[in-house]
Parts: sequence; C-alpha cells; structure tokens
Amino acid sequence: MYKPIIFSLFCIFTSLLTTASCQVYEKPNVIIILADDMGYGDVSSCNPTARTHTPNIDELASQGISFTDAHTAGALCIPSRYGLLTGRYFFRAPRQSIYWGYGAPLIEEGRETIGSLMQKAGYTTACIGKWHLGLEWPLKDPTIPQVTGTKALGPTNTDFAGDIGSGPNKLGFDYSYILPASLDMPPYVFVKNDMVVDPEIVLVNEIYPKTKPGTETAWDQKYVGDDDIYWGRGVWWRNGEMSANFRIENCLDELVDEGISFIRDQVQENPDKPFMLYLPLTGPHTPWVPGQEFKGTSELGTYGDFISQIDNVVYRITNTLKSLNIEDNTLLIFTSDNGGHWSENDKLTYAHQSNWGSRGQKGDIWDGGHHVPLIVKWPARIKNASTLSHTVGLIDIITTLSDLTGQPIEDPYAEDSYSFYHILNGKLTESARDQIIYLSGSGKLAIKAGKWKYIDCLGSGGFTEPTLLKPVEGGPAGQLYNLELDPLEQNNLYLEEPEIVKQLSEMLYSIEKE
Repeated sequence: MYKPIIFSLFCIFTSLLTTASCQVYEKPNVIIILADDMGYGDVSSCNPTARTHTPNIDELASQGISFTDAHTAGALCIPSRYGLLTGRYFFRAPRQSIYWGYGAPLIEEGRETIGSLMQKAGYTTACIGKWHLGLEWPLKDPTIPQVTGTKALGPTNTDFAGDIGSGPNKLGFDYSYILPASLDMPPYVFVKNDMVVDPEIVLVNEIYPKTKPGTETAWDQKYVGDDDIYWGRGVWWRNGEMSANFRIENCLDELVDEGISFIRDQVQENPDKPFMLYLPLTGPHTPWVPGQEFKGTSELGTYGDFISQIDNVVYRITNTLKSLNIEDNTLLIFTSDNGGHWSENDKLTYAHQSNWGSRGQKGDIWDGGHHVPLIVKWPARIKNASTLSHTVGLIDIITTLSDLTGQPIEDPYAEDSYSFYHILNGKLTESARDQIIYLSGSGKLAIKAGKWKYIDCLGSGGFTEPTLLKPVEGGPAGQLYNLELDPLEQNNLYLEEPEIVKQLSEMLYSIEKE
C-alpha cells in the first residue's frame, strides 16, 4: 500500500536532482458523448442569442474547459467519426462508398483507434450509439450485390441473422451496441457485438404512415423519396429495412440506457479497472423525435424539444457518475460530429442560429460546417473553469488519450493528431497545434494557420448554395479569409494577399501528400 507514495517521492527527488522527468500516469474513466448534427450555437452558453436551452451542458462548461475554436475532421458524419476514432484525416482513407447503413468498413482492421489504444492501457472499452463507418455485412447470396437499384428500400441481400465482421469489436472495443448509420437511414437495427439483436425484418412504411393529416412541408422535403416518411421539417426518415421491434422514437433512449448500464456494470463488476465509453448519439440529427416528456418544453418547437432531450442525456450521464461516486476521476468530453444542418430558411423561420458565430452549415467548408462545441470536464484535474480560444480538433482526442495513459502511438498511426493533454494539466496558454485542415461534404479542403484560412474552391463545398463556382478570368480561384477581422468569412482576400495564398496552399498540399 506504500508503493504509490514511495514512487511519487522518488519522482519528486529525481526531478530535482536530474534533468530527467518522472511521469506518473493516471487512468481516469473516459466518456466521450458525441452529439449528431448539433451546432455550436445550439449550446446556450455558447450562443448569447440562443433559443435553445441546455442547462446541463452549460454546467459542464462551468466546471471544465470549453474550447471556442474546436473543429471536426470533416463537415459530415463519416469523415468526422473516422478522424475522431483514428486521429487521421479522412482524405487519407481508402475510397469506399457506404450506402446509408450498408457497405464495407472504412477503418481497416489493425489501425490504431481510441478503442485499441485504451485497451492496451488496461481499459474496458465500449462503443454504444451511432456507428456510420461501415460493417462487413453477411449476405444471403454471396454471388450478388448487397444492395441493388438506386435506393436501399429493401428487401436487400443482407443476412441479418448472420455474423457481422469488422465492426467496433475488431477495432478495439470490448463491447459494442450500435445503430449502423444515422436514424434516417436504413437498416434500422441494433447490432450487439457483431450480431443483429432482432433479425426479424420488416419495412419502415409497414409500421409508420408516410404522412400525417395536416403535415406542412418545408425545404427539407427535397431529400424525401416517394416511399419515405415525412411528417414536417426535420421529422422524416427513409423507408427501408427495420427490425420488427425497432421504433424510431425510442432509439436515442435505448442507446443511452445501454450506455448507463455499461457504466454501472463496470463499476460493480470491475471496480479497480478503468473504462472508456464512446457514446455517439443519434440526435439532434433528423428525424427530430423528442421523447414524450420533452414535447412542448421549449420555445423552439420540435427542434428545441429534441435539443432539450440531448441536454438531458448529459444530465443522465453525470447523475450516474455522481450516484456511483466516480464523477471526480472521470474525464467527460461533450462535443458534436459537425455543424448543424441549419439553412438560411431555418434562421428566418426559427429566429435561431444553430451555427452561431460562423458562416454556413453542415457539409460546408465554411466554419459552420465543422465548428463545434467541445467541453472537457475532469474534476480531479481541472479545478477551475476556463474558456479557451486555442484551435483544437476532435482528431486530437486520440493523441491526448495517448499522453494521458503514457502510450506513444507508433507510426504510421494518428499522424494528423496533436495532443491537448497539457491544457488539461493546467498549461492553458500553450496552444495544441499551429494549423488544421478542414474537409467539406463534396471533398474540398481548407487550411487554417494563425488568423488565415485558405479554401481550395469557390462556394460552400457543401449544402449551402452555391456549392461550387467555376473561376472566371481575372477572378479568384479560391478563398482566403482573415478570421481575426472577418470571422464570418465575408471578405475574400484571395487576390489581395497572393503570398499568403501561396504559403497556405503549399502547406495544405504538402500535408495532404505526406
């Protein structure tokens, strides 16, 4: 029982007598809550004009470190999640196509992930929630494609009773309970440790009516097919295969219940072993389906009600930690996978800016596509709340965890990740990185270094029109913004600052081709 004390004293004396340092690595529990399509401005403490209300997320910020310039590895779900798990930009990944929740794995077996890293540090690891990085689905007939035609309405060639390969369990997660993709994309099934929980399959529109009396259409109906479900702005999902006992409106709660059960089981069954839980939520991505207790609780309608339910997830997790007396030594991260899918129409209709402080929305190369809330709470280490403007990325989480556990990541893994562990240790004035790359929904790239942001295209590169513009003779071929003076990216300085354009474009392409 005296060994930790003796070792700590040894470290102190050694550091005084020599230039070498002696590091004692702690092993707090780690929980990463990843919201889906939640904009920076949806967190009320981040947005002074917010019409959403997030008291529990705000409380996290009041007790931890809140980063005001945090960005995802991509402006859409898949590249963002790939980057978070691997510490690697998505443009480095082998090109694969994922058709909704069907399709091949995007992370190759053997690549270091936050799961495998923490496993090696002695953690029990779990992935519970939305996956959206492909699975090795078994087929009924291996001689024909899994999905035929232009829409995955079903029935497909998927064998839902078979063993699934190359899922989270092959990538470092001891336990997994996942939804294959977004909650508006088939197949709507829960996969537990590489097996579909309920392999009896029906079609969505056998259970849900395609529309309801009095349904009012909005701009997002353009995404909806003839056989899909549409009940109003944000309340829609695609037709397709679904487990007979799966219900869209219950999905979020079922995943969170599973996550809380994992936490409780670890504390009760393995009290001396730390755990890591990666908990990617299904909201507030469409469909907006708040639970009954949240309906009518906000001034922002269905979207605001759904945000309240996301905020309640944070309450449920933190309350669980308190009840188990493990809150103090649990590192809790709350963030989102990309900016909100919030159009100019929505800003006018709802008088709310999901991506407050930024131009654009989900999918865009402008900051609204990838600027997200990032809050880190760790009571045992972070004693005073701080709001920091250092640029960080979700891609940096894996290297931060490697420093936390004292495990160097071997080449060629996590090559784009920079640790911000020193910030959690109180070195608040030291930045984590001097540049960061962004990826738009259409595959366009941008780089920010210091106050400058260079974009290798004209247009949003994503969902906001115009997506892409062809350069004209004598005009700019890309975009350059001084974010210190122009945070909303309105004044393109591409022609006025050719040397900055040259420096940043060369830096971008050099990193891309490494």
